[in-house]
Amino acid sequence: MQGYLRQDGRKGIRNVVAVVYLVECAHHVAREVTLPFREQGAHLIGFPGCYPNAYAQKMMSRLCTHPNVGAVLAVSLGCESFNRSELASTVKASGRPVETLVIQETGGTRSTIEQGRQCVQRMLEQLQQTPRVELSISDLVVGTICGGSDATSGITANPATGMAFDQLVQEGAACIFEETGELVGCESHLARRAATPELATELTASVEKARRYYQTLGHGSFASGNAVGELTTQEEKSMGAYAKSGTASINGLLKPGDFPGQSGLYLLDVVPDGEVRFGFPNINDNAEIGELIACGAHVILFATGRGSVVGSAISPVIKICGNPQTYHRLEEDMDINAGAVLEGKADIAQVGREIYDCVLETAAGHATASESLGHQEFIMTYKQFEPLGPSCLPVVS
Repeated sequence: MQGYLRQDGRKGIRNVVAVVYLVECAHHVAREVTLPFREQGAHLIGFPGCYPNAYAQKMMSRLCTHPNVGAVLAVSLGCESFNRSELASTVKASGRPVETLVIQETGGTRSTIEQGRQCVQRMLEQLQQTPRVELSISDLVVGTICGGSDATSGITANPATGMAFDQLVQEGAACIFEETGELVGCESHLARRAATPELATELTASVEKARRYYQTLGHGSFASGNAVGELTTQEEKSMGAYAKSGTASINGLLKPGDFPGQSGLYLLDVVPDGEVRFGFPNINDNAEIGELIACGAHVILFATGRGSVVGSAISPVIKICGNPQTYHRLEEDMDINAGAVLEGKADIAQVGREIYDCVLETAAGHATASESLGHQEFIMTYKQFEPLGPSCLPVVS
């Protein structure tokens, strides 16, 4: 495998231009800038809010300096609160080309779109000169989520993903799982796998925070579609979600935008700190995907039973379908048929190996199903997080 070498030594598996709107008022212009370049690697991301938010600033900083990103064009309306100068300085310091267009200063919609397209064209030409270097499994960060879960998810797709995680961790990759709201009831299992007693306490506290958050909201992480798919309880869904983490020791706890300190397995805490103030922690699967990518994930493993067609900007999404009927209905959107286990055509270990191989093929440049279909979903809302303590990232010999 070969990757794209960045100045900080990290290696990307894609080489995209990120076109970033800094407020919803600039969204249309930024989207129009990317449209002619969708097949050439221009990806649209952004933050819609007009008021300042440290989480959004950190998330955008991490995303714009992600190893899969080679250059950045920021599109500002001009009067929003997002600190565009700070973002541009961060990207420039990372060695990437960066430009900022301010719509109120560049002649409005049509003029800014034209200038933006010229800028993206220049950046794409520059990115052709990005040095390629050898890429090993230990260079990779891999994230996982599940969405559209049904009764098959916890017995096929999720445990097979866990087996792939085990192999990736064993070979030196950093792997991240999340959904603390779906790990309620699994605290003792998480704690037993913690690398240190202090980390066990932190893992337990993160799930307890999720429990309090959902109690306040009056709604757990259980959708009507889960019930239609014959999941019976939140507990059943939680155990299925937990299976994605595999069996390795847990090395640390992250919050959105934090990087894994080293190889190993990490839990991502996606539930905001403090009092409930911004609504549901993640309003859809792509909010979670964005946070995994902000932690450096090169690839996302997405396990589903009922089916999902989404992908993502910046990092490719591999879709693993646990339900054979869903797989055959949505085969064009799926990468892995974990439902083959229920069809008697494979066992969990074989599907786990197939997922592992797909990660390496994707890292080597093979397009996933969602990439081939042009999916580049992205969403980010308001949140608030406190800094992590040292016990969340133990030094492991």
